[in-house]
Amino acid sequence: MNRRTFLADSVVAATSLASWSAFAAPAPGEDEQPVVVTVHTDRPLGTIAPDFMGLGYEISSVARPGLLNRANKVYVQLVRTLGARGVIRIGGNTSDFAHYSAAAAPVSSAFGTVVNDGVLKDLGGFLESTGWKLVWGLDLGKGSEAEAAAEAQSVLSAAGSRLLAFEAGNEPDLFPNAKHRDAGYGYDDWLAEYRRYKTALRARFPGIPFAGPDAAGKTDWVTRFAADEGKDAVLLTEHYYREGQNPTSTIEKLLGPDPKLQPRLDQLSAASKSSGLPYRICEVNSFSGGGRPGVSDTLAGALWALDYMFTLAANGCSGVNMETGVNHRDFISSYSPIGDDERGHYAAKPEYYGMLAFSLGGKGRLLETEMDASAPGLTAYATEPREGALTLTLVNKGARPCALTLAIGSRMDGRKASVVRLSAPAVDAKAGVTLGGAEVTPAGTWKAAHAELVQARKGQLGITLPAASAAVVEVS
Repeated sequence: MNRRTFLADSVVAATSLASWSAFAAPAPGEDEQPVVVTVHTDRPLGTIAPDFMGLGYEISSVARPGLLNRANKVYVQLVRTLGARGVIRIGGNTSDFAHYSAAAAPVSSAFGTVVNDGVLKDLGGFLESTGWKLVWGLDLGKGSEAEAAAEAQSVLSAAGSRLLAFEAGNEPDLFPNAKHRDAGYGYDDWLAEYRRYKTALRARFPGIPFAGPDAAGKTDWVTRFAADEGKDAVLLTEHYYREGQNPTSTIEKLLGPDPKLQPRLDQLSAASKSSGLPYRICEVNSFSGGGRPGVSDTLAGALWALDYMFTLAANGCSGVNMETGVNHRDFISSYSPIGDDERGHYAAKPEYYGMLAFSLGGKGRLLETEMDASAPGLTAYATEPREGALTLTLVNKGARPCALTLAIGSRMDGRKASVVRLSAPAVDAKAGVTLGGAEVTPAGTWKAAHAELVQARKGQLGITLPAASAAVVEVS
């Protein structure tokens, strides 16, 4: 089965768990959809990158003293709880209006951010404390090669070996919309500017890595960049949002299929394969413009994030940077995985729990799954985190519970499986979201309060998955 078939099948796959007992196929309740999910342990689809996990920030976040700082212990822990390895991406719309000045006072502003050596040094300490790497976006909108070189020197000094790549310009395919360039500005114009920046910086810092084109939505720019710069760049980058937030940005839309997503991923995968470069969705979240309150900041956002990240992994993507914190309109986005009350308090928000669930299930080799029935909103993903082990991540974005039989193979007979559930009081709940019956602590740590246990028999596990919930099933 190819990746497209896998995705089509898993759009209707899922699972959940019984209690600690020998396998017994759950008898479907009156409203439960019976589904058989088969895991093909001998059919790997690829390997999930160890640094797949990522967070994305406007450069205005860096200019907020004390935020991305090793002394911000809770924030550091919230990042580390998501993974020992990951990628921080700094850019956003504010980066093309930003200015670097070595000793000036830092300013966090949509159209006038100023970063200095002090906040960049803090960022370097933050990266060291979290163990994560950095993608840094240089100002192409209002800047110059000389200014970019000075900024790059400070970033290199702060980040050192943790720098993954520089980008030149944020969403350059929308530069005319942002008034950075005149109408008619296109890929060839940007590529010429990108190459001038690269030449100027490489003259001072030989061999520094670059990524691009950081397109908002014109995936053909990525295809062309892969052909033009594939032998020199280290990473292909693009952004994704379901749509710009508006009154039609509902939970139903967020949890429903996006017809434009798969064609874009097909193009990105093809560009990656042809160039040999990995691709990363380096800026993404539910609805742009800060997200839709009452949608992006609910359990629905967590389920969407979990399913979206696995969709990317299944399409050969090397990673994702979920936007968080202050946005280009100078307020904290509704979709932020990490909440910020702007008074020094930080906490895990609903979307964080979806990312945390991915951190449990999104390790190692991704395996093919298939289903015997269609259940709208139901997806199932299987991974082999280490040889002989098996983890299934099951997401039910639909309105109907499912009674599932998981066919995991006879070699799993007698093995024990634990189930950690992602749930909340309702799909639109902003509070009470838990993973494994536990919330992330005020200190930024998490540990499951309990896990349901089942035992495989005849190569199968029986599980019931309620509507608007997910589960991570680990077979020991």
